[in-house]
Formats: sequence, structure tokens, C-alpha cells
Amino acid sequence: MTARIRIAIADDQAIIRDGLETVLSLVDGFEVVGTAADGAEAVALVAAQRPDVVLMDLRMPILDGAAATRRVTAETPETAVLVLTTFADDADIVTALRAGARGYLTKDAGRAELAAAIRAVAAGQSTFSEPVREVLLGRIAAPAPSPTGTGELSGSVPDPLSETALAERFPALTAREREVYALVLQGRSNAEIAAELFVGVATVKTHINALFAKLGVRDRAQAIARGLGTTSAN
Repeated sequence: MTARIRIAIADDQAIIRDGLETVLSLVDGFEVVGTAADGAEAVALVAAQRPDVVLMDLRMPILDGAAATRRVTAETPETAVLVLTTFADDADIVTALRAGARGYLTKDAGRAELAAAIRAVAAGQSTFSEPVREVLLGRIAAPAPSPTGTGELSGSVPDPLSETALAERFPALTAREREVYALVLQGRSNAEIAAELFVGVATVKTHINALFAKLGVRDRAQAIARGLGTTSAN
């Protein structure tokens, strides 16, 4: 018998909490163990129930979602945080990733997408909705401002995912690991990376585990945050 995925819900809007609880309770293999109306309640709920996944809104009173995520990942690391929020701007996304969120969805996600994301983060994977992927890719591809601070570009700007750029930033990575990392930063799955590089999925997993170890990160979300320049080196 497949183990049930235990879920907690944190959102300051009662109608959202109730709706999510109703929808998720109807999904085979899911169990909602409690709901919270603010970040402080969310931290306490996770500590008491030890769910597999907590759905975390970002804009909440008393303790916001990012601060609550930091508390949860530090105090209850076995619980995966999946952000579910209205907002998909780059500042919110990066803040959530830095706090330790394993996935990020916007509230226009359908039931199937939400269920798939919950299963993914519960299995230790990272997941992002399409609007969030677009923001991340846009941030990665954005040219850096000139050193003068004028916002004007001085000459050509190197591709931040190029071999040269990644080699300069992450010299410990091998050439193949940098290739894999560039594709991870684009939001590609293991299967997509394997197809792109003409290797097996098991080989991709080996490279990903190696680059995670060298980067000092535990999952794709942290690796993407590191690639965006939002976490410091260990």
C-alpha cells in the first residue's frame, strides 16, 4: 500500500484554506493534517504534525511566508515547503528559494498541476509552475549592469549560462557538470537533460548529485538560487 502524503496548508484567506483542504482531501493518497492562518501558526502546525509537505502562502500576517519557510526548513527539515501564492515576481521567487522552498506555484494552478507538484516535492524534487520558470529564465538571461551603475552596457555581455561564465563562477565543476547545471538552471527535468546530452537518466542523476555536493546545496531549488547569485558560497 502506497504511503499517504500528509499535507499542511498555510494561507491567511479562509476561503483559500477551505478550498484547498476540500480539493486535496479528494485526491487519492493525500491527507490534509491541518491549516494555519498566518506564518507563526504554520510553523507551530508543522512542528506538531510533521507533515510531508506544507503549502505556504507568502503574504501572511504576524510571520510572512518566507520567514515561516526559513523556520520550517531549519526546525523541521523533513517537511518540504511548496509555495502557493498569487505573486510570481522575481523578488518573491528568489526570497522563497533562499528561504528553502522546494517548489513555487501560483494560485492559478489547476488541481492536477498542484497534485503533481505536491508529489514531486514530497519525493525530494523541485518544481515550478510555467510563469515562475519564465521569471527565473528571464532573471538568468538578464544582462548585468555596467560597473558605472548607469544601466548602460559596456560592450557585449557574456551569456551567464555559457561555459566560460559558469567555469569562472564554479571552477570546481567539471565541464560535463557545468553542462548539466546550465540545463538545471533552465528548469529542465532529468529526462530532458538526458535527451539533450544523449546520456542516460542515471548518468544525469550522478552528475547532479556531484554538482550539488560541490555547490553545497541539497536540491534543485537551492541550486537555482545559487545560480541566480542569491546564495553565498560555503
